[in-house]
Amino acid sequence: MPEPKAETIAARISRVLAERIIAGSIDPGSRLRQDHVAAEFDASHVPVREAFRRLEAQGLAVSEPRRGVRVAAFDLAEVREVAEMRAALEVLALEHAAPNLTKTILDRAEAATRAGDNSADVAMWEAANRLFHRTLLAPCNMPRLLAAIDDLHAKSARFLFASWRSTWEVRTDHDHLAILAALRSGNVEEACAVLGRHARWIGQRPVRTATGQTRKMFNIVG
Repeated sequence: MPEPKAETIAARISRVLAERIIAGSIDPGSRLRQDHVAAEFDASHVPVREAFRRLEAQGLAVSEPRRGVRVAAFDLAEVREVAEMRAALEVLALEHAAPNLTKTILDRAEAATRAGDNSADVAMWEAANRLFHRTLLAPCNMPRLLAAIDDLHAKSARFLFASWRSTWEVRTDHDHLAILAALRSGNVEEACAVLGRHARWIGQRPVRTATGQTRKMFNIVG
């Protein structure tokens, strides 16, 4: 069995920067300075440029003539697009997963959403929320579909973290409980309907930027 390939310098740089961008520790519109990144990772400019191209391919960065590379901003249209895609793909996955769902799987999903309800911060909530969805959808046994959903959840996380930087409001996810109740009763159609509405829901919050300005940030809380 061949050994897994070691992560290249460019891949490591792009992965770390992507994690920071998604977590909101680098603001949308911030410039990614090639020399600063190269110094941080003790790398030449060649892998840094490759890392930037990877971020552009992921939609996390944009290259502007004479202005360098910046963290990609996002608007309501992009949030809506991700929400609609998530709704369509997650409903498809649940339809295929439903025949394979067991009491044990549903119990694990419920434990995940209960953990989310008691999260101390947005990062804990996002991880629990993602686990809830992944637990219910994984039994569809469609790896390409699940990979696409995972990518959309990463984009949802970026929207969420940009909106909830320092505060978090404890909440009970009633949609999750309704989905579980429908699945436990064998009503897959109802579970899919709730999931579709749930994934499409878009919220907004006023957020103070690093420059001291306040702007509305849209996010998917589902």
